[in-house]
Amino acid sequence: FKISMNSNAGNNFIFFGSPKFAEIILNNLIKSGFKPHLIVCSPDRPLGRKQIITPPPVKILAEKNSIKIYQPEKLDIKNWQSEISENFDFAIVAAYSKIIPKEILKLFPLGIIGVHPSLLPKYRGAAPIQSAILSGEEESGVSLYLMDEKMDHGSVFLKEQISIKEKTYTEAEEALAILGGEMLVNFLPDFISGKISPLPQNHAAATFTKKIKTEDGFIELSLLKKALAGDPILSKTIYQKILALNPNPGIYTINSAGKRIKLLSAALSPSPDKKLILKQIQPESKTPTSYLPSSNLFS
Repeated sequence: FKISMNSNAGNNFIFFGSPKFAEIILNNLIKSGFKPHLIVCSPDRPLGRKQIITPPPVKILAEKNSIKIYQPEKLDIKNWQSEISENFDFAIVAAYSKIIPKEILKLFPLGIIGVHPSLLPKYRGAAPIQSAILSGEEESGVSLYLMDEKMDHGSVFLKEQISIKEKTYTEAEEALAILGGEMLVNFLPDFISGKISPLPQNHAAATFTKKIKTEDGFIELSLLKKALAGDPILSKTIYQKILALNPNPGIYTINSAGKRIKLLSAALSPSPDKKLILKQIQPESKTPTSYLPSSNLFS
């Protein structure tokens, strides 16, 4: 198909993004009168145990709002030029998993605004929310920046911070997405009219995050037992993992019977102990249940 549309001044933009974080931001933009002419998101993928082909959240929202959708397997200038005929003024990128090539970056006269859920230059890369929680950060935030060829490297227009203390990944993601959407709505009029200039990041202070892997969610049984017995350092580390890495990739241990047990939620006991308290678990092939210390699941 060939995508071709007429433009309205100020709203002649593309939105790149796929997951829930991007969907919350896009919804805020649409409700505030900033409706993109085109959505670029990941292709539909098989999800869950039954591997049902599922569209990304952003696509579902785009269809509800009659916005054109482009889902390239590979994002490159050749495919772009064969599919998309309109010129756009700018683009917004929020949690889009592909690198945007420089040939496409150059197509937007006003540039591309990146929405990154960290206080740049900290936590650049694929897993800023999880990494901030794993590091025990009590504050995080959202940065709006002008994208360049390097990852999360461009000059920053605006940063705002919020508390993520004791928030799960899901809670932090939602709070940061809501913040990012509000920031964009307030920022876009000045950006479109050229009233705002970005400032370079302090690249010497940059920190980088890695993509989270399934094995990052594994907790050795011996370490879990020490945390449950009161080891304060292990308690804090495992608690932060449970906050950061659920629901994906998920936190789990393998008990002495060789059974996988998911650790779904936890707390730390009041000071001075700060002992790990498991709240909800899911034994292999069973439904989630409250954890009872008397259950001997970890013996």
